[in-house]
Amino acid sequence: MRIRIKQALWVGVLVISAGACQAQQKGQYVPGQYGLNAGVLPYPGITYANLTLNYSANKLANSDGSSLPLNGAYKIWAVENVFYYTPKTKVLGGRLAMMAAFPTLANGSLTLGSLNFPNVAVSGGGSGLADTWLQPVTLGWSGKRFDSFIGYAFMAPTGRYTPGASDNVGSGYWGNNFLANMTAYLTRNKATSANLSTNWEFHGSKDTGFGTSITPGRTFTMEWGVGQIVPLKKNFSQLLQIGVIGYDQWQVTENRGFLRPNIPANGLPFYSGHGIGFQTTYMLPGKGLNLVFKYDDEYRALASPQGRWIAFGGSYTFRIPKPAASPKP
Repeated sequence: MRIRIKQALWVGVLVISAGACQAQQKGQYVPGQYGLNAGVLPYPGITYANLTLNYSANKLANSDGSSLPLNGAYKIWAVENVFYYTPKTKVLGGRLAMMAAFPTLANGSLTLGSLNFPNVAVSGGGSGLADTWLQPVTLGWSGKRFDSFIGYAFMAPTGRYTPGASDNVGSGYWGNNFLANMTAYLTRNKATSANLSTNWEFHGSKDTGFGTSITPGRTFTMEWGVGQIVPLKKNFSQLLQIGVIGYDQWQVTENRGFLRPNIPANGLPFYSGHGIGFQTTYMLPGKGLNLVFKYDDEYRALASPQGRWIAFGGSYTFRIPKPAASPKP
């Protein structure tokens, strides 16, 4: 019997910025959102996913990857609520889908102190509603050995942002994202898969609070995963998927504008992050229910915090209309 999994846990994105880190202008898309089943669209109907994410870092990497002479911690907690609508409509031979990640509730904190001057410290953080991810257009195609989709999404700056504040939760600017994802099945029963997702991220401008504005540089993110599905029951009603996942994210163009009058933003170093970890997913295909746990450890970062991600949650698809019952033998 072939294993046919047509639903993946899709998770949204969050952005949270502490005022003490405003010198570095990172993009909005958080890596690690995809992994296994990267190219799989949910079943037709409405899919709801809830995911809790935690990021923690105790290292701030310099532009060459070395640790800065600072001690402290950078932490984020977020709860994402994701809604995916997949009608039965066909467009260009593919399936159409729309998605929104809202509301995303986030809480973050930053504390930094100098090793040379332990009595000098910087702190910041905030909590509340984060920015909103809206993906109005997604087209997906399926074959015997692959599932894939392309899509466009934009980030709306709904999170709280005040130039110079230390409790910002939002980015303060609009973003545009162009996605292309693929899942290739290495075995005929689709139990073994290789996955790849890519995201080109373009940014709008934001107010600095000093009479100037800046436009963060464009970002490219690549996420990958290799997974294996193991049946927990002989009738394939319960499945466990395990695999290795990872990501690579780079800033690819310079920042534009001015941090302050006469201080150009293009003098900031380019940032990047690289992580590897694992994913486990418990699947009930007949019920449209998935439960997932993910862990990614950043083994290298440039001009950025370097830490680890933990994510856990689940998704459920309301099949609308419900599929017809299989005829009795």
